Amino acid sequence: MGATFLVCHGAWSAGWAWKKMHPLMCAAGHRLITPTYTGLGERVHLADKSIGLETHIEDILNVIKYEDLRDFVLIGHSYGGMVATAVADRARDRVSQLIYLDAFVPDEGQSLLDLNESARPRMQELARASDGWRVPPNPTPPDTAPADLEWLSERRVDMPIRCFETKLKLHGGPLKLPRSYIYATRITPADTFARFASRAKSEPGWRYFEMDASHSPHVTAPEALMSLLQKIATASRVDAG
Repeated sequence: MGATFLVCHGAWSAGWAWKKMHPLMCAAGHRLITPTYTGLGERVHLADKSIGLETHIEDILNVIKYEDLRDFVLIGHSYGGMVATAVADRARDRVSQLIYLDAFVPDEGQSLLDLNESARPRMQELARASDGWRVPPNPTPPDTAPADLEWLSERRVDMPIRCFETKLKLHGGPLKLPRSYIYATRITPADTFARFASRAKSEPGWRYFEMDASHSPHVTAPEALMSLLQKIATASRVDAG
């Protein structure tokens, strides 16, 4: 039996950004579910200044509820690490393991901007320069192929700043389920995710992996990501059983 993977995607993105991964997952016998948060992608018509982290957490929790998902692998990419942490907390009896893909790893009471304090002034200024609440997309990695850059640029949309300002609320205390961290080693000068990679390497309860890829390997290195995700999921099932 293959695994079920549920993705909490990154900021400015949506389920469509995982398009390259679907045939790879299917060929490997797995199921990949890539829902889109409210206000982004095909749900951009719902964009509103009231949307925050909690909205996106509820989006994913409702997918779990209405698809009746159980014993699945939860993936959080980038901002999606904020969402995935809360989802894993509130659906502890359903998530089998949690994989952070070059993602933020928050603790109770932390927002994304708490974890990326250097970005706070720029994010706030960008929001003020638009209509007070929209933050335009960050640049794509420089190794993104021209065709992919065009594809991404046509579809990425602004993000409500409230998503970055909302502090995480954990309902059940620290997470105890199996967790893995994938660090993409083609870093930007800011190296935003190094601190979380270091945490995964040093704290008990984590497995740590690296990829020779930039920040969005589901776009730039899908085959390598597929291989690594399968390795992680398979090893965890063996350990569990």
